[in-house]
Amino acid sequence: MSIAYWIVAGLLALFYLYAGTLKVIRSRDQLRPMMAWVDRTPLPVLRALGAVEILGAIGLVLPPLTGIMPSLTMAAALGFVLLQAGAIAVHLTGGDRRIALNVALATAAAATTWTATAL
Repeated sequence: MSIAYWIVAGLLALFYLYAGTLKVIRSRDQLRPMMAWVDRTPLPVLRALGAVEILGAIGLVLPPLTGIMPSLTMAAALGFVLLQAGAIAVHLTGGDRRIALNVALATAAAATTWTATAL
């Protein structure tokens, strides 16, 4: 189960580290082609969301590596499930029906939560 955790959690961590960094450093105009919903979100909220994604990515990797507070891994994975539930709601309320990536990320986060119990 440990190998499965590291594969899924590693991919999730890379994705969220990348996406979070983009939200923190790029302007709204630079994000608009990738994320149509940025115009409906205040810039401080967008930056905070990016910071949460970066911290969550760290939470998936660092606790199992160090053995310090491994329960944070489960919290990070559950946080990503909730984050994607919110993302699906934002997409659907904005009229955007492209939620396949969000569903896949929520599924991967749920699998990470399940495999984290075996660490």
